[in-house]
Amino acid sequence: MPVADVPGGPLDGNALVLAAAQASVSGERLPELVDRAQAHIAPKVEAYRRQYERAHADETQTVFFVEEGHWESVGEELDLEPREWKALRRVHAEHLKRLGNDLDRREEFETALELREVVIVGRP
Repeated sequence: MPVADVPGGPLDGNALVLAAAQASVSGERLPELVDRAQAHIAPKVEAYRRQYERAHADETQTVFFVEEGHWESVGEELDLEPREWKALRRVHAEHLKRLGNDLDRREEFETALELREVVIVGRP
């Protein structure tokens, strides 16, 4: 099944559950928000490549470190409530931490999250 057809796109299911529990967004709503955000940011992947540091890429995702406030801006563009864009920010960060475990880069990624936000763009 292509990533685009999976609710929540490229983001880890456990990261979705954890972020939903911490962000006052229902477990049913968060995958919808992630899909909406993916539809918004995926067409901008070339701009992300030019503007931001690419932290990781594989066959399912590309990970970018972006400036603080990025998810708030995306939330404004998508007309989201603060709790919704904060949930998106959280799920992307949780996914990065899980990816960091898999790649043995968790400490590096957590340090980066102290200064920046992360965007994971699914690859078709």
